[in-house]
Amino acid sequence: MIRSIAAAFALILLTLAPAATAQKRIALTFDDAPRGAGAFLTRQERSTRLIAALKKARVEQAAFFVNPGNIREPGDAAMVDAYVRAGHVLANHSFSHPHLNQSAVADYLADIDKAEAWLKPRPGRRPWFRYPFLDEGGKDKAKRDAVRAGLASRGLTNGYVTAEGSDWNIEQLTIDAKKAGKTIDMAALRDLYVETHVQAADFADALMVKTIGRSPPHVMLLHETDIAALYIADLVKALRADGWQIVTADFAYADPLKTAAPDVPSANGTLTELLAWEKGLPAPRWYERNQIPLANRLFAERVLHEKAP
Repeated sequence: MIRSIAAAFALILLTLAPAATAQKRIALTFDDAPRGAGAFLTRQERSTRLIAALKKARVEQAAFFVNPGNIREPGDAAMVDAYVRAGHVLANHSFSHPHLNQSAVADYLADIDKAEAWLKPRPGRRPWFRYPFLDEGGKDKAKRDAVRAGLASRGLTNGYVTAEGSDWNIEQLTIDAKKAGKTIDMAALRDLYVETHVQAADFADALMVKTIGRSPPHVMLLHETDIAALYIADLVKALRADGWQIVTADFAYADPLKTAAPDVPSANGTLTELLAWEKGLPAPRWYERNQIPLANRLFAERVLHEKAP
């Protein structure tokens, strides 16, 4: 009896071991909340389904980077607040989603302040700012440094991204196909979305190990899209099957990377790419499917079953 109990206990430990010892860790973050209409769902349906899917997938905490300027209809604020009630957190993605390289520093910081005024009273707010378009000023280092200083003076830290698969492009291609009356292979759409983001995570992790010598808690960039609402549970399942542990945004942004301020010729992109560039690692320093022509061809061939030009 004692031997059988010990064997059963050992089996339980073996079953739990992969989750307990996973080296690859990633947090899920969603930009542009509340986002405009998608191809399949109303905005309310999308928010409700996304919350339910994250719960089903046992995602303890995701982060939603909010553009309060998108709150235009009755119920929009309630949709954002519902993410917090479900255990998720909110952070600043600017009020109106401007490009820094097309903005004056004073105007850009004023836009951030306007978003903060909306966010600060809300439960679940975190002091993170994510640059729209991941644009930190491009080649204008004076502008880059002025905004970095402005964020620090406001007690905000960079809500950086380490892994991304341009889900916004997959979403837009889907919207365009639906408007054009094309037949969308939904199973293929799911598989493309999931595969792309698992590969993006693995690419980012391998590059980070080369760059900083370790696998940090990663931050995946997603958007509050219909595709996320439909397939986020499938993505989480695939990430876990690939050896990833889903961690909270709080955990990921507690990493020492939060103070990283890479000095590169053009400040625009994921932190992974910028750090690799700063270290002198050769291109490509970005996941291949973030090249839009390739991504568009894969979508046409696999989801629409069209021969790409």
